[in-house]
Amino acid sequence: MLNLQQTKLQMKNLKFTLLALALLLTLPTYLISQDKSVIDKIIENGTKDNRTMHHLDVLTNRIGGRLLGSDAYENATYWAAGLFEKWGLEVQVIEVGELPVGFNRGPWFGRMLSEDGMTLHFATPSYTSGTKGVQRGHVVMEPKSRADFERMKGKLKGAWVLISGENEGWPIDYSESADTMRAKIIAENDKIARYNDSITRINRANPDKPRQELKKYKDAPALFYKQMRDAGILGIIQSTTVPIRVLYDRKNFQQMDFDNLPTCPDIKLNEHQYKIIEQKVKERQYFQLEFDIRNHFKPGPIKYHNVIGIIRGTEFPDEYVMSGGHLDAFDVATGGVDCGTGVAPNLEAARLIMEAGGKPRRSIAFCLWAGEEFGLWGSKHWVETNKENLHKVSNYFNRDGGPTIANNLTVPPAMYEDFKKATEDLNRINPEFPFTLNKRVGEARPKPITAGGSDHAYFALNGVPTISFGTADPKGYDFNYGEIWHTERDTYNMSIPEYMDHTSVVTAIVLFNLANQDKLLSREDLYKEPEPVKSQPATRRRR
Repeated sequence: MLNLQQTKLQMKNLKFTLLALALLLTLPTYLISQDKSVIDKIIENGTKDNRTMHHLDVLTNRIGGRLLGSDAYENATYWAAGLFEKWGLEVQVIEVGELPVGFNRGPWFGRMLSEDGMTLHFATPSYTSGTKGVQRGHVVMEPKSRADFERMKGKLKGAWVLISGENEGWPIDYSESADTMRAKIIAENDKIARYNDSITRINRANPDKPRQELKKYKDAPALFYKQMRDAGILGIIQSTTVPIRVLYDRKNFQQMDFDNLPTCPDIKLNEHQYKIIEQKVKERQYFQLEFDIRNHFKPGPIKYHNVIGIIRGTEFPDEYVMSGGHLDAFDVATGGVDCGTGVAPNLEAARLIMEAGGKPRRSIAFCLWAGEEFGLWGSKHWVETNKENLHKVSNYFNRDGGPTIANNLTVPPAMYEDFKKATEDLNRINPEFPFTLNKRVGEARPKPITAGGSDHAYFALNGVPTISFGTADPKGYDFNYGEIWHTERDTYNMSIPEYMDHTSVVTAIVLFNLANQDKLLSREDLYKEPEPVKSQPATRRRR
């Protein structure tokens, strides 16, 4: 028989057990209630106090164009890391690599000096030479044969040289391999010149006979680049369409050092002005061009970094939902679209979740990548140094396509129900921008075998889901990404504030909801594996 003390102890244990059971049964309801409270606060703050455009303003108008290797890129790195730290995220600033020299762009000016003079509209690719202060000179057409060069080499000194071809963004290649290619063309043109001389003599000697046609010279822009540079030209000028697109010296800058920098300005001039100047040169009119181009280099090595802000998961801290865009941008503009429209909504999504007190079950990583414009360097580095953990990435969302609104998702059937739960609150944000979730129809796309496009590429190559938001321009603002991509027009004012604000809220909600689900997203039927290459039957070699 139990005594009274034992009976009381058993009753106490029973009460404790029943209380624990009651708490356990109510825990899912509590968590659901907590999640709903966070979502409500994200929507409230995101619609009443959205700071996406403020982030974009700082990034583009205070920091500016963020070329890899520039002071502006480094400034953006510290600024973004500081924001993540201020909001309470775990911050990782990860060294990706280093460049042999750095580059900072200053102001640039140019004008034509004549009776009908004009201010010139132009730009120069990054990592190319500036002028030595204000430089003024006459203008000549480039030589296309050795005879042309010998005839005019004295006139090249102190001249601006119009070269053939149309700019596609890249500078003229002056590497050894390019010099070798030009030398071959010059040698072929020497043969053509000798042939044409003989045909010209024949035509003159036989005026009554049909004239024989002369052969055309083979062409390449700046065919006598090295010779003209050594002769003392001020720089080369090439025609470009408007808006002007300029990139960087891709083929030469990694071999540069501070004692071996480019010396010849490479000017890409508005095609309409180029034609005017070209006609004046052909008519042998006298006029001058004046340029002041402040392209500055700094000694290397210059290190560059990814910036990642992490909201650490409470239950599955080593599992991730990831989202990002690239922090670097070409410096001829300010990177307001490419990729400010990826960076700013991700920053604001991080702030909104933290401001709402969100504590997700698995980690959310906001990734600002380095060197996307130079070849996806930052995202590639992260993927290659985290291959053992890629199976723990639920999805990587990439935004790098302009300031249009995130208003739809298309997902594989195995992910549909999970995304349905993750997106069910989106139509509460703004009724003007309904959200649509679509189930993919048809076969899975083949697993990619080469990288390209943007920072999702190396994730996809390694089998990680890279489902990203579909976007649209529902109010008809006539946004055209092609008019801005890598051009002088990629500035803050090209963004669309209401789309950007809405996108940051959508991003915050979907990331938070996916991070709170019971499991990672299924990879079933995500990619179609490439078919194995069939071996060819051996053929008997003839003797």
